[in-house]
Amino acid sequence: MSNEEILINHTAHETRVAIVAQGAVQELHVERASARGMVSNIYLGKVSRVLPGMQSAFIDIGLERAAFLHVGDLWQSRAHEPLQVLPIEKTLFEGQPLLVQVLKDPLGTKGARLTTQISIAGRLLVYLPQDPHIGVSQRIEDESERAALRARLAALIPPEEKGGFIIRTSAEAAESAEMQADLVYLRTCWQEILAASRRGIVPALLYQGLSLSERVLRDLTTEQTEGIVVDAEAELARLRAFAATYSPETGALLRGYRGELPLFDVHGVEDEIERALSRRVDLKSGGYLVIDQTEALVTVDVNTGGFVGGRSFDDTVFKTNLEAAHAIARQLRLRNLGGIIVIDFIDMVSEAHREAVLTELRRALARDRTRSSVSGFTTLGLVEMTRKRTRESLAHLLCEPCPTCAGTRELKTARTICYDILREIRREATQFNPREFRLMASQAVIDLFLEEEAQPLAALGDAIGKAIALYVEPGYNPQQYDIILT
Repeated sequence: MSNEEILINHTAHETRVAIVAQGAVQELHVERASARGMVSNIYLGKVSRVLPGMQSAFIDIGLERAAFLHVGDLWQSRAHEPLQVLPIEKTLFEGQPLLVQVLKDPLGTKGARLTTQISIAGRLLVYLPQDPHIGVSQRIEDESERAALRARLAALIPPEEKGGFIIRTSAEAAESAEMQADLVYLRTCWQEILAASRRGIVPALLYQGLSLSERVLRDLTTEQTEGIVVDAEAELARLRAFAATYSPETGALLRGYRGELPLFDVHGVEDEIERALSRRVDLKSGGYLVIDQTEALVTVDVNTGGFVGGRSFDDTVFKTNLEAAHAIARQLRLRNLGGIIVIDFIDMVSEAHREAVLTELRRALARDRTRSSVSGFTTLGLVEMTRKRTRESLAHLLCEPCPTCAGTRELKTARTICYDILREIRREATQFNPREFRLMASQAVIDLFLEEEAQPLAALGDAIGKAIALYVEPGYNPQQYDIILT
């Protein structure tokens, strides 16, 4: 990937981050003060319920929904050999205070996912207070380099240290003094967490992960990052102070923005956010994608649209699918879509074309920081893949279900509503004997009853022997109506 720039738009209530590369927005991150992500937060919680049948427990950590802890995420179970894993009911009991860390934010109707294996991330190291070993990031592949890093860190760890560490990729070029400073910082954090846990307040937040802006400096900057532009002076000063302590090399990348137009407007990010919330994504060739997110999976449909180029129809399909492969990978990053993803590429006769499209899709996904796996074409010609779910999708974060259609994207027609009303009035007339039926509905429904559906309404009035009065209710949506018996 070509050189990239990171844009940070910060206000007191919201921080938005856009990663721009190749002249386009590649990633979007949003964090709101009222709903800050909880991953890596450490709590002193209380066991509210143990479920032996599911080998899991619900933990009260002070949130609206109880958090979820599986036996596989209990440090006690990891401390034994696989054949000696203790059942969860032998380890936990209701009312028990428990030190836990959030693995996954709440998603949809699911509560937060917890672990009792605590880890605290620094700039160069990850501290594991309960696990006395030294690990190395899998991204560092050279065995000699891995062994050298282990040896350097082992020399810095005091003999009385009971915990362990994972060496992060960023430690490859770090000096031993930087490693030592990170080690001291992490151990100090752990001691403060232990001290807070002894105060006995349950549930309680003991440690909060870094803010989105701070995580940008720690995790999102790469060798390709040319600059980090911040549009708020106070946030820029805070990030420079943070960088000076924890990430000196990123401090030089920070710069302020003082232009007249908003930062995101200048770089077209606002328009990109709007497009990322739309079902349809237009391709440069004239083709387009339709992306639908459901509770269980994400579906992507590829269409040729107005693209008629190429020497033959097969060539047109192939080129559209190749362009779509790149667009799909980018949209998954932009929208942060995860879980099971099913892609319906346009049918291709040539096996070579199918393999080329799969290769292009995998190549485009390789740029993604989030792990994904492509299974290939099914017998029905669909591509199945998975992408790890790490946080709420952009749509779930910024949008809510439509109150009119309840998220179905479908509305009954005004005529269908008219017929529903006629049936309901007939039903009510068999049970009650009012002087008059008053119908309150939207303008579209009342207009139909006054025009095209006037005859069925009059016939019903004659059949039940009652007057039916019509009233327009301006505040009603097309689906709403009330029948009042007077």
